[in-house]
Amino acid sequence: MGILNLLLLTITLFLPLLLLSSTAYNVGDHVPLFVNKVGPLHNPSETYQYYEMPFCRPDRILEKKETLGEVLNGDRLANALYELEFAVNKTGVVLCNRKLDRGNVAKFRAAIMNDFYFQMYYDDLPFWAFIGKVEDESWGVDGKGPKYFLFKHVQFDALYNGNQVIEIRAFGDPSHVLDVTEDVDLDVEFIYSVLWNDISTPYKNRMDRYSQTSMMPILRKTRWFSCVNSIVMIILIMGLLAVLFMRHLKNDLRKWSVGDEEEDKEVGWKYIHGDVFRCPTNLPVFCAVLGSGTQLLTLVFALFILAFLGILYPYNRGALSTAIFAVYTLASAVAGYSSASFYSQFVETGWQRSILLAGVLFTGPFLFTVFILNSLAIYFGVTAALPFGTIFVIFVIYTLVAIPLFALGGMVGHHYKSEFLATSVTKKYRREIPSLPWYRKIPAEMFLGGLLPFSATVLEFHHLCATIWGYKISTLPTILFITFASLVILTAMLSVCLTFFQLAVEDHEWWWRSVLRGGSTAIFMFAYCIYLYFKSNMSGVLQTFFFFGYSACMCYAFFLMLGALSFRASLMFVRHLYRGVKSE
Repeated sequence: MGILNLLLLTITLFLPLLLLSSTAYNVGDHVPLFVNKVGPLHNPSETYQYYEMPFCRPDRILEKKETLGEVLNGDRLANALYELEFAVNKTGVVLCNRKLDRGNVAKFRAAIMNDFYFQMYYDDLPFWAFIGKVEDESWGVDGKGPKYFLFKHVQFDALYNGNQVIEIRAFGDPSHVLDVTEDVDLDVEFIYSVLWNDISTPYKNRMDRYSQTSMMPILRKTRWFSCVNSIVMIILIMGLLAVLFMRHLKNDLRKWSVGDEEEDKEVGWKYIHGDVFRCPTNLPVFCAVLGSGTQLLTLVFALFILAFLGILYPYNRGALSTAIFAVYTLASAVAGYSSASFYSQFVETGWQRSILLAGVLFTGPFLFTVFILNSLAIYFGVTAALPFGTIFVIFVIYTLVAIPLFALGGMVGHHYKSEFLATSVTKKYRREIPSLPWYRKIPAEMFLGGLLPFSATVLEFHHLCATIWGYKISTLPTILFITFASLVILTAMLSVCLTFFQLAVEDHEWWWRSVLRGGSTAIFMFAYCIYLYFKSNMSGVLQTFFFFGYSACMCYAFFLMLGALSFRASLMFVRHLYRGVKSE
């Protein structure tokens, strides 16, 4: 693939997402069916290619060409022996006859013991079924323990409306099973049946079934309750700010304007007006946090827009992964601009370093984590392992698109920077910060600044984790958006409130502290991820590494997003606070 083709691939990354077309069939027409993968129910990252199990296989296995998002999702589609013609009923069709040696029997037994399922796609509709069942006979007379049975007969139930496929399900027939409890050679005849029925559901609503399955009515009411809880908490905090905070601030401003020397001493934040706009320490790193956090915020809001437009929907295979990669790559310009423009407001030279740090601040740890996990996936032979060709394409696209966009955004931010709006003059010498009690120090403020936003959004965060590490599908983007908007508002309001309390005790080093206060919500998120892991049935080295590795990356992304947001809110407040104050 030449460079021109790679550029064209990058430009058209979104086009597959926009093409949602339906396929019409006549009776007896071939409908594409692909087998995908098999894996244990409780370890979503531990999935293997379908034909790694000794199922019936065609003489020549043809792998389907997949998009970038499908590969990132771990999909490995291949052709199948099953023939499910449109609207044609079949009963007891022999798929193949196989002789299972002891090794294959042991492999099937181990899979059944670990609740293995298989996944297939029929007309781009996903469906699942277990490969066997366990019957506990320890209560019997012989007391030999559980027995393991392999389903020999797969029943397909398909629904159609007119000339379009609406729904497909599969399940193993419990009356046609093979006992694989003992390690002995077995002959097995695999068969399948297909039953078609007409239905009135229109084609455009055929994905609603997955929404209804993953989000029951009671659960949906609970999620709406979580939204209401977040809104109520916002209202309460706004009331607290109005009653305590604004009232206190107006009194301080009144005392300052009157100029009463005796009352003047009660106003603490006025004494540090010459230090609040002092350049923060480690300015390149600070600007990189702002740039990377702004880039991730852009990514999140772009995904919400795509979801509301209907481009991202449940089980749109690979669309979400493709969109994340494409938007994050294109948003590199936002990161470069944000970091360079803020850096250049304080220092004329060295802005290139802030761009470089913005480019590696999140991407560096994330790629290191992916490298470790991908090596582990290759060792275990799971479908989560990325092929070398995919890694090469991602590397080339990121090099040819993201890096130039970082540089372009940085140059634009440097050349078109605005003056830093400091509403008071910074003094030459730094004012000494008085000794503070423990509850006014960074750990206590991080605890308060992270606990309240997390407690208001914990239920939706639980559903997000269930979507990533379970089989729940987040099909309510409206609720998710309201919850995220609540998180943004709560983080901004708490940042403003805690920044004022910090300035009131004459502590002018609020820049980095505002970032830490906002980002501290991510610490609670990661702690909740640890709790979820130990409450789940996930097990094994592979699943443990994948869970904690990607959970840490997700929480780190939230830290950068909310930290950048928290600082922006505090900066706006500090400028407004000192705008009405006359410098001495």
